[in-house]
Amino acid sequence: MGSLILCHKKRAKRPFEISRVHMRIYTIEELCYYICNNLYLIDYTIVNERLCRWVGDELELPKLAEELRRLLRENESMEEFVLTILKESNIYAAAEIHKMQSVLEQLQSQRDVEKEKYKADTLQNSKEYESAILVYQSILNKDWDESVDKKFYGRVYASMGSAYGHQFLYKEAAKAYQEAYKICEQPDMLKAYLYSCYKSLPHDEYLKMLSGNPILLSLDTVLRDEMEKTKKKIGADIPEEKLNEWKKEYRRIDKHRGV
Repeated sequence: MGSLILCHKKRAKRPFEISRVHMRIYTIEELCYYICNNLYLIDYTIVNERLCRWVGDELELPKLAEELRRLLRENESMEEFVLTILKESNIYAAAEIHKMQSVLEQLQSQRDVEKEKYKADTLQNSKEYESAILVYQSILNKDWDESVDKKFYGRVYASMGSAYGHQFLYKEAAKAYQEAYKICEQPDMLKAYLYSCYKSLPHDEYLKMLSGNPILLSLDTVLRDEMEKTKKKIGADIPEEKLNEWKKEYRRIDKHRGV
């Protein structure tokens, strides 16, 4: 959130520890930042008397602490609890509060597996592709929730394929998109699968895959046309050698980051 500003100078001597993510929080700003960036993780680890006591004693915000206690006594929702923290801290603008409230309301009606996908999608949108892939894999490796549409899992595969693609791991992306298309049978998923194959397979193997398949041949024509338009749009025909150099550099950076 770009508009976060420091409004409270008080820094806790003893941090509030969020056990599930092994995080220590020292200020109201850090607490709000955690909430805003982890809406899908809001649960009993935040909504509890321990946080009320910490807000009152360590941050010296007794009015906020008492209001949070009232919400707990009256069994108000977790969403109302965290929104009260965000509103009373005076850190975020009304428009940002409203946006976060909408997200919380959406999450409230979702099943656990849908919240997990939201978490992974959020990680991917933040370019934390490795972490996102781990969450997608966790969803797919568990027993599938029969209360959700089967196509939901197809979308999980597609999202995972996108995360792999952003890392130039086209072989893995192709496998994910292939599973996604098997479930959902959506043309965009098939096109993403074909593009991943185009990027990952030797040229002769790719042509062999297209041979005798009119659907893939037609889609290949569309793909090549789109790629040509993209090259013209950016104003340069990037050599394959340069792309390979970028891929190696990207993976080298990831390796040093411990991925």
